[in-house]
Amino acid sequence: MPTDQAELNSDQVLRRDIPWETYMTTKLITGTALQLLRRYDKKSENERAPLLENDGASYIRVFINILRDIQKEDTVEYVLALIDEMLTANPKRAKLFHDKSLEDEDIYEPFMRLLGKGSWFIQEKSSKILTLVVSARSNKNGSIANGEGSKKKGTSSDDVLKGLVDWLCTQLKKPSHPNRSIPSAINCLATLLKEPVVRSAFVQADGVKLLVPLISPASTQQSIQLLYETCLCVWLLSYYEPAIEYLATSRALPRLLEVVKGSTKEKVVRLIVLTFKNLLAKGTFGAQMVDIGLPQVVQSLKAQAWSDEDLLDALNHLDEGLKDNIKKLSSFDKYKQEVLLGHLDWSPMHKDPNFWRENITRFEENDFQTLRVLLTILETSSDPRALAVACFDLSQFIQYHPAGRVIVTDLKAKERVMKLMNHENAEVTKNALLCIQRLFLGAKYASFLQV
Repeated sequence: MPTDQAELNSDQVLRRDIPWETYMTTKLITGTALQLLRRYDKKSENERAPLLENDGASYIRVFINILRDIQKEDTVEYVLALIDEMLTANPKRAKLFHDKSLEDEDIYEPFMRLLGKGSWFIQEKSSKILTLVVSARSNKNGSIANGEGSKKKGTSSDDVLKGLVDWLCTQLKKPSHPNRSIPSAINCLATLLKEPVVRSAFVQADGVKLLVPLISPASTQQSIQLLYETCLCVWLLSYYEPAIEYLATSRALPRLLEVVKGSTKEKVVRLIVLTFKNLLAKGTFGAQMVDIGLPQVVQSLKAQAWSDEDLLDALNHLDEGLKDNIKKLSSFDKYKQEVLLGHLDWSPMHKDPNFWRENITRFEENDFQTLRVLLTILETSSDPRALAVACFDLSQFIQYHPAGRVIVTDLKAKERVMKLMNHENAEVTKNALLCIQRLFLGAKYASFLQV
């Protein structure tokens, strides 16, 4: 694509003089169309507004017919720029395309065809106009372009939406334009993903993974807008179960957390917090949020001065929900899973006296299976953190189980822990020493030891 064509903008295009009279002479437009164009073309928004107010559908018909019948690229670009200018001035004018007087027109077909044209300007304007027009239809479930009573069967809105999604996903994967493709595609998706059929098509096109890399801290105004619209897309997808499954297996959560930690833009923070709120009760998201440190971030956000009440409500909801998840995570089943996987870390349950008091007898299940695995970790693990936590947990078992010292001695744990007292890692040696002290001193004195 030539550079000058790639960088073409509406101001440049609208400075052109289009030979409307020649088109009428060659019967590419009608005399009526010429009269309408003379009144409208090169006029200010103040002059155009009453024309569109009184006879908007007639102008839409003229524009659609030109796009259908005239192939000259300069003219196609010009008419697209006119329509884009009209809709930018007042997006509600998209409803004019669905006027009853246009029931015999296939309002979508010219724009769908132009999505495949070589000119980036044509593709971008067509996608933007299509997005606004298809979103403005009143019958969201209608399969015929302009209502059930149309004389001529048009392109179905479902076909338009699916075709648009395919084109948008292609732009995200292989951008046609180095700077404009991705922002344009995300801008359209932020509007289109409000519709269930689009969410379905987007997930089927494997689109969710294309959004995740765009969730990153932003500094320039342009990148902040792209981030905001990307987060808007993710928030809309957080209402759709199949999309949620994709989000659960992606890097979406940690990326959203990084953005919300550093963002000062309230509209971005609001969307991310609302997304977290939607996902909190879904699948394993609650556990994931606790693992990545969201509870601390929520506390930090609550301490800031936000004006948006939805954001404040969502933060309070998240705070309560995460506290509930921490309680659930402090169950013995979670602990057992952690031990069996060998992924020991300083999660809240290890140093929670209530956890040990309430669950100490469960260590007896399956012939002390969990305790035996804990001892295997002491012997085989090379991870200092896992070794330190295992030593600490063994000392907790000795303290809280009535026969803790005897059981641990019978399982020959003392020798394994003694070896770790000379470990190169200070955290390991500190907890190995604590374990040995509790083993020798017994429960009566062990409770006085400082952790």
